[in-house]
Amino acid sequence: MIPELGHFALWLAAMAALAQAFAPTVGLWRNRDDLADLAVPTALAQGLFTGLAFVALAYAFIISDFSVKLVAANSHSMKPDMYRFTGVWANHEGSLLLWVLVMALAGVAVALAPATLGSRFRARVLSVQGFVSLGFFAFLLFASNPFERLIPAPTEGVGLNPLLQDPGLAFHPPLLYAGYVGLSVAFAFAVAGMLENKVGPQWARATRPWIAGAWALLTLGIALGSYWAYYELGWGGWWFWDPVENAALMPWIAATALLHSIAVVMKRDALRAWTLLLAVAAFSLSMMGTFIVRSGLLTSVHAFAVDPTRGLFLMLLMALYIGGALTIYALAAGRVAEGRQFALVSRETSLVANNLLLSAMLGVILLGTLYPMALEAMGGAQISVGPPYFNRTIVPMLLVAAVLMGIAPWLGWKRSATGHLARRLLPASIATAAAAVVAVLLLDVRGIGAILGFAAAAWLGAASITILVRRGLTFNSAGMALAHLGVAVSILGATASGALQREALVALRVGDSVQMGPWRAELMDVRPVAGPNWTAIEATLYVQRNGRPVGTVTPQSRMFIAPAQETTESGRTGWRMGEVYAVLGKPDGSGRWQVHLWVKPLVRLIWIGGLLMALGGVVALGGRVRALALRRRKLVTFAEPQAA
Repeated sequence: MIPELGHFALWLAAMAALAQAFAPTVGLWRNRDDLADLAVPTALAQGLFTGLAFVALAYAFIISDFSVKLVAANSHSMKPDMYRFTGVWANHEGSLLLWVLVMALAGVAVALAPATLGSRFRARVLSVQGFVSLGFFAFLLFASNPFERLIPAPTEGVGLNPLLQDPGLAFHPPLLYAGYVGLSVAFAFAVAGMLENKVGPQWARATRPWIAGAWALLTLGIALGSYWAYYELGWGGWWFWDPVENAALMPWIAATALLHSIAVVMKRDALRAWTLLLAVAAFSLSMMGTFIVRSGLLTSVHAFAVDPTRGLFLMLLMALYIGGALTIYALAAGRVAEGRQFALVSRETSLVANNLLLSAMLGVILLGTLYPMALEAMGGAQISVGPPYFNRTIVPMLLVAAVLMGIAPWLGWKRSATGHLARRLLPASIATAAAAVVAVLLLDVRGIGAILGFAAAAWLGAASITILVRRGLTFNSAGMALAHLGVAVSILGATASGALQREALVALRVGDSVQMGPWRAELMDVRPVAGPNWTAIEATLYVQRNGRPVGTVTPQSRMFIAPAQETTESGRTGWRMGEVYAVLGKPDGSGRWQVHLWVKPLVRLIWIGGLLMALGGVVALGGRVRALALRRRKLVTFAEPQAA
């Protein structure tokens, strides 16, 4: 009964989305305030009914209702309770229901937030959001029903992919979806701005919090996914340039460019048309990522490869949304002036250069991701575009961007003098030289790329810290400095873990040890262990550095019961001087076990940097929330004497 109620709630949510899409549009066209005013209640209704549908599906997973086809295919009675719940979105249909839930909640937030651009503009934004939601509701109801029944119901489910039974993958998709949906709100603001001819500093101030929030959530989602890949897949890496990884990275890059571009609109009323195009592009790329992951074009542990029919449905949705937005842009671009001019040496110019670099990175990743798929689709040979292509093209642009990020905050708006730059950037220059010297003389780094990586991290880190210690720091400047510091920390972690890494692949008996420079790992024990729905062989390795204890690592080779699948669980210990990462392989029949060991100095800085970046976005968002609160307080204070 509960699944049927959930299905009915999904239909009601779709009806609310239909009303949310068309009633305000007709009302604004006909100057019917009664229809335009329906935008808010229909958005609230959509959020309520979508939430009820999600709760119904979650209930079916939690109680293991195998009469629901989706539960039978993706759950098992022996699965831990946490993964019964997170299994709701660890599949195609459930993940799309989560998508529309987050989108509906975003609509609720827009409906309840202060209408700083007026009720008419808010109605237009909610109408655009309704149109976007409507397509996904149609996809769920007609092509991917999450509440489909199985008759007769099986007594047991198939289970969930063991690689997805992990906290990292439990929370990674919701964060990504929240980021994508935040970009859909920015997209709705952009379309509404074009339709209402209301693009300027006030529009930018209203739109920027949604972009900052989306960017912060996307940053967290990508960082969490990268960390999961690092410790769960057992290959010792943190980014493989997999198409699914790229599908999440491309909207993030577009959102990064958009975040910088909209600051120019907000501060200087310039780059209006370019900012609108970026808003459309960011959401378009999130739609393209949805299509790639769910169209059956590729197979990955975190892709939902489904039949081509549903892929065609998604492609039509993508063409409708992107094509419609670009058509509106083409018609409205002529009415959107570029705004005020600025000199060659100015903060605006540095942000334009930043945007060009990010756009170039985006083009490189887009080409490397789509070209193999397009070639195969046209009947050509299957090729793989991997890390060598991306690293050789992206890394140099990233280093140049890091240099610009250190300089840009010290430049003035419109026109900037340069005499103060040498003094303001002196700490960063000293840190850069010191980092290069330390890398060459103390760390014995010889690769030019690695030396430049250490230097770039020091340059950007010192420049960002200099901004943070300044007096009179605002929320926006503090958020920017924290985000830039996070980039520097991530660059340092990626450079150090790559350039200073040590690796050993050995066969050890219990009592044997392996030496890797100052590091020594001894195999102490190999024994069977059991978990809630798996059994494993676990090795215990005692790790020392220069004779001093560091800790123990316990890598496992697991066998899951449902579904029957073998996985590896890495073991890790230490991180300040270097994280020891171990993977247990197979026995050779003579009492020896294959053990793969890495020492990765400062590798965790990669994800600490990601957290700092996200924190920067939250701080910048907090500035806008505080400004709105102060504005509301002033309005109340102003109104009180009149009421008296």
